[in-house]
Amino acid sequence: MRIFRADLHIHTCLSPCGELEMSPKAIVNEAVSKGIELIAICDHNSAENVTAVMEASHQTSVTVLPGIEVTSKEEVHISGLFNHPDDASSMQLLVYNHLDGKNDETAFGLQVVVDKDGTVMDYNDKLLIGATNLSLENIVQAIHDRRGLAIASHIDREGFGILGQLGFIPADLELDALEVSSKVTLNETQTIFKEYRNYPFLRSSDAHRLSEIGRGRTPLMMAAVSFEELKMVLKGEQGRTICYEEQGI
Repeated sequence: MRIFRADLHIHTCLSPCGELEMSPKAIVNEAVSKGIELIAICDHNSAENVTAVMEASHQTSVTVLPGIEVTSKEEVHISGLFNHPDDASSMQLLVYNHLDGKNDETAFGLQVVVDKDGTVMDYNDKLLIGATNLSLENIVQAIHDRRGLAIASHIDREGFGILGQLGFIPADLELDALEVSSKVTLNETQTIFKEYRNYPFLRSSDAHRLSEIGRGRTPLMMAAVSFEELKMVLKGEQGRTICYEEQGI
């Protein structure tokens, strides 16, 4: 086993707040240049660019996990990570069925669906920046029903973080991990969020532009880069672990 570096929260040009430069090949190339070996694509309330980024990563050193960042009715962001793009697409269908409104491109920005080369295929007109009418419990259960991992996004942020919105993490909410932004080191999570030390912590970039990729990353001790290995890391199984005290992370 060895340490692999992961950034498990990256947006593409599909997210209304994502820069148009966030094309599949550009994201993968940026990850390669920064020595990141595992990334997850988590656009707001959609997974339509996931497959394109996965295809762009072929024959590179980067593995891409399909994901989606869902906004609950409590206005909390929950990221779902999956092993297969079909599971992310199934989650997307559920989200679309519970998401009202149309995007205002002037107010919120373009929502661009692209292929692996960055060619524009479509413009998504759903209000991806909005909140679904799904509860936190509904979202976490739906992610687990699709064999995914449910992660509370950027809990150190007031806006759309579970602590900022609710003030606490419900004891019966079966989250697989908690995520912090680049403003908090992994080592600091053990004191800042000491009441939640029973959860594994991930540090991610929540990148909306290329320069942000890798600004938050997590060193993972694993046997290989894969979704199944990540699941073992979060459960602390067979020596797989998060390296909380690695210098410079």
